[in-house]
Amino acid sequence: MIGRKKKAVITSLVSAMALSMNAMPVWAADTTTNEKDIVVLYTNDIHCGVDEGIGFAGLAAYKADMVAEYGEDNVTLVDCGDAIQGAAIGTLSNGEYVVDIMNAVGYDYAVFGNHEFDYTIPELAKLVEKAEATYLGCNFKYIGDEVKKAEVAKTEKEEATLVEDTKIEIAPYAIKEYNGVKVAYVGVCTPESLFQSTPTYFMDEEGNYIYNFCQGDGTQLYTAVQSAVDSARKEGAQYVVALAHLGIEEGSAPYRSTDVIANTSGIDVVLDGHSHSEVAADEVKNAKGETVLLSQTGTKFAAIGKLVISADGKMTTELVKEYTKKDDAVNTCVTDIQASLEKVLNEVVAKSDVDLSMLAADGTRAVRNQETALGDLCADAYRIVSGADIAFVNGGGIRASVEKGEITYNDIISVHPYGNEMCVVEVTGQEVLDALELGSKSVKAVTTEKAEDGTLNAAGESGGFLQVSGLKYTVDPSVKSSVVADEEGMFVKVEGERRVKDVQVLNSKTGKYEAIDPAKTYTLASHNYMIKSMGDGYSMFADNKLLQDSVMLDNQVLITYIKDYLNGTVGEEYAAPQGRIIIERAEEAQKAA
Repeated sequence: MIGRKKKAVITSLVSAMALSMNAMPVWAADTTTNEKDIVVLYTNDIHCGVDEGIGFAGLAAYKADMVAEYGEDNVTLVDCGDAIQGAAIGTLSNGEYVVDIMNAVGYDYAVFGNHEFDYTIPELAKLVEKAEATYLGCNFKYIGDEVKKAEVAKTEKEEATLVEDTKIEIAPYAIKEYNGVKVAYVGVCTPESLFQSTPTYFMDEEGNYIYNFCQGDGTQLYTAVQSAVDSARKEGAQYVVALAHLGIEEGSAPYRSTDVIANTSGIDVVLDGHSHSEVAADEVKNAKGETVLLSQTGTKFAAIGKLVISADGKMTTELVKEYTKKDDAVNTCVTDIQASLEKVLNEVVAKSDVDLSMLAADGTRAVRNQETALGDLCADAYRIVSGADIAFVNGGGIRASVEKGEITYNDIISVHPYGNEMCVVEVTGQEVLDALELGSKSVKAVTTEKAEDGTLNAAGESGGFLQVSGLKYTVDPSVKSSVVADEEGMFVKVEGERRVKDVQVLNSKTGKYEAIDPAKTYTLASHNYMIKSMGDGYSMFADNKLLQDSVMLDNQVLITYIKDYLNGTVGEEYAAPQGRIIIERAEEAQKAA
């Protein structure tokens, strides 16, 4: 097990101040009365937004305010995943700079989000060792030793000749005592990590999974959580707080935080992440019909979460939004790191005559449920730079818009922050059809939906939605998706009517589109995440012949295309989507949205 260090707590105290918070419901747990209030501050889905919104410096100042009000021993700070990835500060340091800042702020506990795995398991192991927070996860399990034993038995050898794995083993929970009152923190990370990060990162060289997230039909996950909760209660925990990265989106079932609550008991509060939702305090019934608090802070410091377990046993959660103070020490830490990156990030590498947006006109995120001009540009870069027939870019791999004018390296790396590598593979037309079907499985008859609070959100989003080049196709959302995936989320087959119709491939010689031939061999350009590592469940390419193997980083592909093929300027041809993806949406359905 990776060693842990005691976390240093920020000692600067700042006087309390007036701030704006959302009022939340209050109720009491059937437990021992505390001597003093316990405060748990929480964040989720920071995604490298180190100075966005309240920011880390604001969080540190607010934490100091809470320490001044409640006492140092009664304030705990936790993170619910996806902190270290999402911008250049993460990409250029494999997340290390963000961990440095989190250490300066003084986190106590954290859980892995799916994007904590984006820099590979060995790199994550280094970060876990470096972090002063204790990482928790009751359903994240290293099973490599079991795999090796199976290999030994299979080959009937005394010793297996297998490469030693980088092993991360973390505790399922931790118990912290506050003036005699024990609070357990149980970590839960989404099983979707197996395919929403890079699947091969969780495998050995033989393709065997050596990590497990208790994936499946949900039962395994619920059992792991219940086991951790029961153990913590047996150790005397009077309160149980789940630190989760599960989310509440429909597409994440059966792994949503609401699913876990409904199928377990003994949890008092779930602090969540993953779906980027702002949830001040939902009340969800558990398996025994008891009320469990559920909260989530949005993304990139849209808010700080505050859980209070009061002296009389009542619990409240609220979102702190309008807070403007900054901690000087943490602010200096952030600005010093940013300054060290400034020279390379501010280098102008190209320009654009048009705005390149990943959003729809109404401001909702469009790149994960429909064609966008920026998606066309990114996919064209892969196809044209590589010389392939077809190119795919997953919508979840396009993370930021680019404004008209000068384009800096920071702009490019913000679009493609993962550092994926361009690959070209031989594929059949049938495999292309299967991939399009998988990518379109979540598409809905409307592009937007209104939440209960009136917020307008993109409908049917999927990080695996494909932006394409060298292809045209139509999606019929009225046809229910018949994609079959295994318990790890990997594509298996299509066993019913297909929703993707009229697929055409561009003939590079004639410049015309022709109907795809399922039996024909084509060349496909994408990145290692999808082609080699089965990211987003695209398993159909894993065993295909590689023609170009990890030859260029994704951000360099985009820079090369703009500089060398567009003469340094993105022109009017990318002012709007080019009509490659037609989604059949009835006019009345659009009006209803």
